[in-house]
Amino acid sequence: MVRLQTVFCTFLLSVAARADLKARNCSEVREACASRGFSFGYVPLQEVPGEHLRVCPQGNTCCTVEMEDKFGQQSKHDFETSVDETSHNLRSTFVSRHKRFDEFFLELLENTERSLNEMFVKTYGKPYMQNSEVFENLFAELKRYYTGGNVNLEEMLNDFWSRLLERMFTLLNSQYVITEDYLECISKYTDELKPFGDVPRKLKAQVTRAFIAARTFVQGLSVGREVAQRVAKVSSTVSCIRALTRLMYCPFCQGMPSVKPCKNYCLNVMKGCLANQADLDPEWNQYIDAMLLVAQRLEGPFNIESVMEPIDVKISEAIMNMQDNSAQVSYRVFQGCGQPKPAGMSRSARGVSDVFTTRFKPYSPEERPTTAAGTSLDRLVADIKEKLKTSKKFWSSLPDMLCDGDKVTLGNSTDEDCWNGHSKGRYFPEVQKDGLTNQVSNPEVEVDITRPDTNIRQQIMALRVMTNKLKNAYNGNDIYFQDSGDEGSGSGSGSGCTEDCPTESESPASEAPVVEADRSGPVGASASLHTSPVAVTTALVLSALTLQRQWR
Repeated sequence: MVRLQTVFCTFLLSVAARADLKARNCSEVREACASRGFSFGYVPLQEVPGEHLRVCPQGNTCCTVEMEDKFGQQSKHDFETSVDETSHNLRSTFVSRHKRFDEFFLELLENTERSLNEMFVKTYGKPYMQNSEVFENLFAELKRYYTGGNVNLEEMLNDFWSRLLERMFTLLNSQYVITEDYLECISKYTDELKPFGDVPRKLKAQVTRAFIAARTFVQGLSVGREVAQRVAKVSSTVSCIRALTRLMYCPFCQGMPSVKPCKNYCLNVMKGCLANQADLDPEWNQYIDAMLLVAQRLEGPFNIESVMEPIDVKISEAIMNMQDNSAQVSYRVFQGCGQPKPAGMSRSARGVSDVFTTRFKPYSPEERPTTAAGTSLDRLVADIKEKLKTSKKFWSSLPDMLCDGDKVTLGNSTDEDCWNGHSKGRYFPEVQKDGLTNQVSNPEVEVDITRPDTNIRQQIMALRVMTNKLKNAYNGNDIYFQDSGDEGSGSGSGSGCTEDCPTESESPASEAPVVEADRSGPVGASASLHTSPVAVTTALVLSALTLQRQWR
């Protein structure tokens, strides 16, 4: 009986020893490391004392110092790669949409200039070709503004109409010698004479608002692209790398390479490592909201496509206004600036080809040129609006995205079969809030809340500046030409409208505004304009006869 008991005890000890030996076997760790591409000089066959470890638990372990060091390097690489992959869609959205919008706006400008040139050559012929640099300069300045040049749109457009008035006045009064001094005198009365009717005023408002919105929106996409690219390049602190190593690879050292981290444990590590990125979120969200506001303007009253496509029609309407009212305009200019000297027969005997005489015919819908870049502004804006909406709260959501999925986490916060940083079991600490200051008590990552990341702070400032520009563009103002003491009112380009901007939706085929004669005459010439109605009528008739002889 005693002998039987001895044999039984020996058997039990043998079984226990074999069980203990199996528990301390590191073969699963060796296989997991090999499958992940690790190459270690030595991996223990079974657990060894872990006093040499600096990051993982120091009980019995399957890790050497070399393994722990390489796990730390790999943790940093895995983390940075995960952030890069998770933010890839966001970054690629801003890169691709910036490229699409920029190509669209530039091609729209080129198409509009080419269309105007072709139609004006066909319609006006020689007079246009002799003065085409006026229109070339207009488009060159519009392009220079769009691409970032320091151009005051309102002043530039005013200058365009002044130059056009000078050229047309000279053509329509070719029987006189029109000197540079005389042209300068004419320009003083442009606003009051309104030789082109109401077209310049309306077109200036439309073009200015549309170009401010288009340029600012593309700049906004560029800033979003740069911010996303720079913030996605995370810079891991030593404390963060240690926490990542414990999270991702210390289960290997404990002989449990297949056990995944608890979700809340993962969240605390990621919130600590990405504390500065989360601080970007408030400014990022305001920037996205401002981009969406300007996108609404691009769909509505600030639609650059609907402004630029019929611009040739509108300029032609202005030219027709000038021609139809040339007698009244010339008479009032003569009153204000004096009678110019008559020219010789070689100039006064010009034929009809030297004057704008042909009425412009707008395109029919089927003749309209195709939209730029194979798309339309409405489609581009609808697409980017959806992308922008989904990008809100991206940076504060990054820890959740990194801790989501079977690859990183397991189960919910009450799961007992996940890695909690020390062993397999439930993770008890609470999940920290977002942002740098909220990491003061983070149980997993030591975060110095007194030292914000310089790169992140720079990106916050870049977003703040861009958001201000976008808000100004939404109101039709160009921030580059505003008084520094009053950010709410534009001192240069911009209509200054607020919530409900008028659309001024004149169709391309609408009737041209009629220039009404102003009986008060040009400013500063009132002394010379106290003329009887009979004298005015006689002068108008004589001017009309003179022009009629000129066009024969």
